[in-house]
Amino acid sequence: MISVKVVYKSTGKPVSGKRVKLGFDGNWLPGGFSSDERTDSQGEAHFNNDPGKGRVYVDGKTSYEGDLRGRVVVYI
Repeated sequence: MISVKVVYKSTGKPVSGKRVKLGFDGNWLPGGFSSDERTDSQGEAHFNNDPGKGRVYVDGKTSYEGDLRGRVVVYI
């Protein structure tokens, strides 16, 4: 499982309701993407995907690039 926590850069507070998607390098998934998930009240979105290298997209914008495993914190 991969968890993404989205927080505001300016305040460090979690952001709820954001659309989050993972994009994997290589052929990890058909199309290379996870399903879309929305952040909860704690700013977290959870994915049942295997770890790998790739990107985190928040509302369609690349917000992180690198290792996708465990918990990834993204600042917007």
